[in-house]
Amino acid sequence: MESIITSENLKSKKVKSELPKEKQTVLNLYVTSKEAYNMWENAPKKVKILDVRTLDEYIYIGHAPMAWNIPAFLQTKEWDAEKQHFSFKLNPDFSTHLKEVFKPDDTILVTCRSGGRSALAVNFMANLGYKNVYNITDGFEGDAIKDPESLYCGQRLKNGWKNAGIPWTYNLDIALIRIPSE
Repeated sequence: MESIITSENLKSKKVKSELPKEKQTVLNLYVTSKEAYNMWENAPKKVKILDVRTLDEYIYIGHAPMAWNIPAFLQTKEWDAEKQHFSFKLNPDFSTHLKEVFKPDDTILVTCRSGGRSALAVNFMANLGYKNVYNITDGFEGDAIKDPESLYCGQRLKNGWKNAGIPWTYNLDIALIRIPSE
C-alpha cells in the first residue's frame, strides 16, 4: 500500500534527517521545547509533559511547571571513561509509574537534558504500546555550544526549554513526581 504524503510526513522526515541519531525515535514524532509548550498551552488537559531526568536534575536544574517527573534512568556510581560521565541504568519502576500516570493513547511530550535519554524513553514507551509520544529534541537545558572561541563553549545555552523564554520553575509539586524505589 502506498503511503499518503502530507506536509506533516514531509516535516517529520526533514526533522529526522537533521537530528543526530541518538535523538531519533521509532515513532518519528518530534517537537522543540517551544513547540511542546505551545501544544500543551493549546490543550493542557490532553497534552502531557514527561520529564525523564533524574530527580536531582528535576529539582536542582529546574523543570517545566506542568511536567511529570518519572526518571527513566538512574545514575550509577560507575565511571564511563569513554563518555566522561557516570553511567545510567534503566529505572526498574519506570514502566510501573508510566502506567499509573498515562494511558497508551495519551499525547505525551518527553524531555530530558538535551534529547538523548528522552529518545530512549520514547522508544521504551513505544514498546509498551504508547503511540503518541514525542521527543522534545532540544531537551530542558538544550545543546552545548561547540564554538571553541566562545566564552560559553561546552555550556548548554544553545536551545532547550530553559533557554526558550517559556515558563520553568524550581518549585515542586510532589503530586507530579514519581520517586524510584532505588
